[in-house]
Amino acid sequence: MRVGLLNNLRAGRSNAQVGRVLALLRRYPEVVHVETDSARLLPEALAEFTRCEVDLLVLHGGDGTLQYALTELLTNPEHAGLRLIAPLRGGRTNMTALDLGTQRDPVAALEGLFESARLDLLPERYAQRPVLRVRSNRREGEQYGMFFGAGLLRRAIEFTHRVFPKGRNHGVWGVGLVTGTLLTRLLARPTEGMLTPDKIDIHVDGVPVGEAEHYLAFATTLRRLFLRLDPFWGTGPGDVRFTSVASTVRHLARSTPGVLRGRPGRFVTRENGYASANARRVELRMACGYTVDGELFEPLPDEVVTVEADHRIRLVRA
Repeated sequence: MRVGLLNNLRAGRSNAQVGRVLALLRRYPEVVHVETDSARLLPEALAEFTRCEVDLLVLHGGDGTLQYALTELLTNPEHAGLRLIAPLRGGRTNMTALDLGTQRDPVAALEGLFESARLDLLPERYAQRPVLRVRSNRREGEQYGMFFGAGLLRRAIEFTHRVFPKGRNHGVWGVGLVTGTLLTRLLARPTEGMLTPDKIDIHVDGVPVGEAEHYLAFATTLRRLFLRLDPFWGTGPGDVRFTSVASTVRHLARSTPGVLRGRPGRFVTRENGYASANARRVELRMACGYTVDGELFEPLPDEVVTVEADHRIRLVRA
């Protein structure tokens, strides 16, 4: 099996870590290695891996790197052979890698992958996962990723990017701190600034949620989010795990701990402003923008966004 490594130098880790990766690669000259300083240059990098007939693509980057790679791989038929992906914990946010159980140290994870490939033991690390497909009536193309968010979550990520210097705190801990602070403030039910609810008309598998404004609306195919949160408790046949919190939400203080763990209390009902489902398709009409795996998409007026999970990909635990 031929292995390729994409080394995204802008993903937020230190030069020392990049140096350790390069030192490891000198021991594995058979690995195809491509460096990039921008996730937007990924099409060129992936074209190189396709030319080299790479079987396993290893991504040394974060969730944003994976999102760009999935979008390119699943929309460009030229890359049909690149369907085996191993994300490392090499970025500011690494929700997918964490969900897979990837090792903390990217260099140790890489070495384990290389040895497994040499010994033909990679199938022991495989994990089939559905991938979100996000489409908009106001934007060209489709986006693929593992997490979609609108409302407060998008603004929390945008605020984190502005306030925190680039580095580890720019990622999971920064977003977690900002989101936690906003959720705490939300208990006082303010209706201005970053906590202003957004007008989002939501239909889940064709059924309206029934509320006009929401603080939060998000979806994923992951089993756990950052900080091991699991704010999903709905049922249904679909692979899109979706949750929304309306501006009319009640009993928020006593319900939040259970919601974050996916163990809702008796007040977590549609009538009280909470909705969660395993859906095939979620449609949102809004003008507030959204995020896919931490990548921000600016607000557009009267935008209709559909979220589905009709593709599956084989991920590899590193």
